[in-house]
Amino acid sequence: MTYEELLKRGIEQLPEVVAEVSRFEIPKVVGHIQGNKTIISNINQIIEILRRPVAHVVKFLLKELAAPGEIKGNFLVLGTKISASKINEKIGEYVNKYVICPECKKPDTKLKKEGNFTFIICQACGAKKTVKE
Repeated sequence: MTYEELLKRGIEQLPEVVAEVSRFEIPKVVGHIQGNKTIISNINQIIEILRRPVAHVVKFLLKELAAPGEIKGNFLVLGTKISASKINEKIGEYVNKYVICPECKKPDTKLKKEGNFTFIICQACGAKKTVKE
């Protein structure tokens, strides 16, 4: 068989749709409302996937949700009632701002503070960009 014939046969055998599976999936918030507080029980799992310091993620969430709160054991306790969809939305904003590379859109990044600036550095493509703290 010639190269062209083999190539044509190979293309014909390809599947119609190639499914792309993301290796970076953030779990949805699991929690409950207790009295006047919202308790998130899987915050450590979320932070582990994000690969960011606990204090950094919690500080962002508290500021964005405009709510008092603290980490108690394995839980994040927010001092007000907040819907899970709102918390998930804010975690998504955090991911877009501090985890996903602005150039190649991969999650293989790290934060590095240099002087007064914080940079997001991509370990996949090498991009380096300042992020606002």
